Amino acid sequence: MTRQLSRGDVEQRAYALVTWTKVIYALHTFSLVTGIVGTATIVGAFLTGWPSIIAVILNYVKRSEVQGTWLESHFRWQIRTFWFGLLWICVCFSFVVATFGLGLIIAWIPMGLVGLWFVYRIIRGWVALSDGRSMYE
Repeated sequence: MTRQLSRGDVEQRAYALVTWTKVIYALHTFSLVTGIVGTATIVGAFLTGWPSIIAVILNYVKRSEVQGTWLESHFRWQIRTFWFGLLWICVCFSFVVATFGLGLIIAWIPMGLVGLWFVYRIIRGWVALSDGRSMYE
């Protein structure tokens, strides 16, 4: 026997999921701010900082709950931001290693662009969430 959810139950569940999405954006934002005002770089703080790592873990834990809702696009956006950023930093690091360190002279440029890309993605995502929109409209 399955229990029929009332409208209030559905609204309460949706509100809780929006709150989770905000918490995840807040954790990523905290990592970005740490990179901006601290001694770490934006990229370093975003990819290795505990807040962002916790945020990605929460994305995967809560992902099944948002499946089929407009919040699913936000979770996809957040997860892809982390993993694609990590991919680009690995490419930059590989370039530096392949050039025996000489690539460090120019590798800071794409790493800086990845940092700006992180800031853009988190701001754009949070604005869309605040407007009640999915990410890919």
